Amino acid sequence: MSTAQNEGRQARIEFNKLQKRLRRNVGNAIIDFNMIEEGDKIMVCLSGGKDSYAMLDILMNLQRTAPVNFELVAVNMDQKQPGFPEEVLPSYLDQVGVPYHIIEKDTYSVVKEVIPEGKTTCSLCSRLRRGTLYGFAEEIGATKIALGHHKDDIVETLFLNMFYGGRLKAMPPKLLADDKRNIIIRPLAYCRESDIAAYAEHQAFPIIPCNLCGSQENLQRQAIKQMLQDWDQKQPGRTDTIFAALQRVSPSQLADRGLFDFVSLELDRSGEPRPERDDSDIFGTRIEESDKKESGVQVMEIMPSS
Repeated sequence: MSTAQNEGRQARIEFNKLQKRLRRNVGNAIIDFNMIEEGDKIMVCLSGGKDSYAMLDILMNLQRTAPVNFELVAVNMDQKQPGFPEEVLPSYLDQVGVPYHIIEKDTYSVVKEVIPEGKTTCSLCSRLRRGTLYGFAEEIGATKIALGHHKDDIVETLFLNMFYGGRLKAMPPKLLADDKRNIIIRPLAYCRESDIAAYAEHQAFPIIPCNLCGSQENLQRQAIKQMLQDWDQKQPGRTDTIFAALQRVSPSQLADRGLFDFVSLELDRSGEPRPERDDSDIFGTRIEESDKKESGVQVMEIMPSS
């Protein structure tokens, strides 16, 4: 076997591993959060970016083998950005054979009129887009709205809310809208962005860049993304560990009085007292290895000694 043939074979093996990993992660997320049920009509929001293309592609593959029957319909919102290649998505969707709708709504002009030049447009843009898509989901009878946010997006949002909003909040893999009229699912919740990027490159999806914001390199999200990438380089798997923490919340160890009733705490000395603390623990903490692995991450629990 020649060097070129060997390299080609190795590339195919690596892609097969990547494809299986992504499908497994999407399948596990769907099962864990009961994202898709018998008879569901899933509105797949397609932006033209790598994440939404990968989500649609993986869902179409799972649709052929899933134990439940569900329908997929792709929806793109044409926001009338100057130079937007309107023909790209319809051509791709016709090629792959999925039903689709293109919603035409000029939110570009609204955003440009409201947001001062040089300021971040993402927040208003996403709100306008979300409102339109939610209404359209009802119009076509969709029972779930699928968004292409992945694990990195979710962890980034956690830190954005902590650092800039003073809230311990991220993006859940499954969400009931405030008005209870729509259910949002994020099938890529267990997938890493690096895997999605590699998959999109191999599949040669016709990526459409978002030019609405122009060059906003100093956005808060970009700063958080860089911070997490630096952490992952220094300690591989840290983003996975942080995501695992979102699935192992201890309300009594935080300080939200609405989440846990601190006011009504009472002593109860009816049982046997706990063993005394080991005085050799000079830091006043006790570290235990959890025997439960979340998302392939070995979690270390740090708990106060008392």
